Amino acid sequence: MDTSSTIAMFLHFGLLGIGCLAIAEKFIPLFPSYVLLMLLGLTVSDGASLAMTIVATSVGSVVGALGWYGLGRALGSQRIERLVRTYGKYVLLRPSFYQQLTDAYRGNHFWVTLIGQTLPTVRIYLALPAGVLQLEPRAFVTATAIGTVIWNMPFLSLGYVLRDSGQDPVSIGFWVVAILVAVEVAIILGLRFYTHAIARPRLASSRAIAAPKAVEEIA
Repeated sequence: MDTSSTIAMFLHFGLLGIGCLAIAEKFIPLFPSYVLLMLLGLTVSDGASLAMTIVATSVGSVVGALGWYGLGRALGSQRIERLVRTYGKYVLLRPSFYQQLTDAYRGNHFWVTLIGQTLPTVRIYLALPAGVLQLEPRAFVTATAIGTVIWNMPFLSLGYVLRDSGQDPVSIGFWVVAILVAVEVAIILGLRFYTHAIARPRLASSRAIAAPKAVEEIA
């Protein structure tokens, strides 16, 4: 069964099929997710159906993320790392990439999860180390849901707008993703600069306080 017939089969079941397609996309990517979302947007007939499709795909994506989260939580760190070393290269999850995802959680768990859901590839696998680290489930689900809506809505809406234009969703989706990633990188760099700018005065202040104490101890 080819990809187009598989998608058509899911669409035959309406919103339930769309939700299941979103779940499947988290484990067996038929297309890059932005292409799939734009294709789904092309099938939407009106604004109300668009809203329901956004909800259905978002719920499906969150359920898929919970699947990865549950897998990581159930198997634990050692077994997951062993599986990633053995099979990760076949699904774009190399050990170095998995380690980067794990290291990302040294920061704010909520924002890492939310932003991660708006980054290609990261949005699929970030839930795996989240489960291994046993992040608080409610915060994880909330952040995942918000990030998923932020990712799904523009592509579904763009597909809906372009449904009668004859434009190629693959090429348009590529440029949209490029713009989104550029904006996100700019935001992340801005946040890092802001964090460092705040940290410098605090570090200088702590050193200034520590210096007199050191002098007193020597004396």
